[in-house]
Amino acid sequence: MVTAKPDKKNTSPAQSGACEVDVFMKALDHPLKAALQAVRVIIAGISPAITEGIKWNAPSFRVKEYFATISIRADVVQVILHQGAKATAASKTGLSIDDPGDLLEWLGKERASIKFNGMKSVNANKDAFENILRQWIARLP
Repeated sequence: MVTAKPDKKNTSPAQSGACEVDVFMKALDHPLKAALQAVRVIIAGISPAITEGIKWNAPSFRVKEYFATISIRADVVQVILHQGAKATAASKTGLSIDDPGDLLEWLGKERASIKFNGMKSVNANKDAFENILRQWIARLP
């Protein structure tokens, strides 16, 4: 469990969240740590409006609301894409995301998962993942 806290007196909320994730990553001892870090960099690199923090005990990303949370499993880095905590129009109709690489596993009408089993998988699917992220963010409420 990560117990260290960043110095919030001299940091902006965005920097504070990144510091929390940095502390989490430093403490993480996992064989897929490099893949998780690569996924983190890809998500954060999509837009300067994206900030990160620890939410649900994992690195999570937001623009206005949280839209992505990374879960590191024994054998995969799983990115859960969601539309925030509140019900939206997409809750009833669902989202339409172009996914020619068939990366998305739909968990609900506005919730999906993408899994990477290591750096080779992250590198091979980087462009498709970035495309999905851009579409997802464009559909945020």
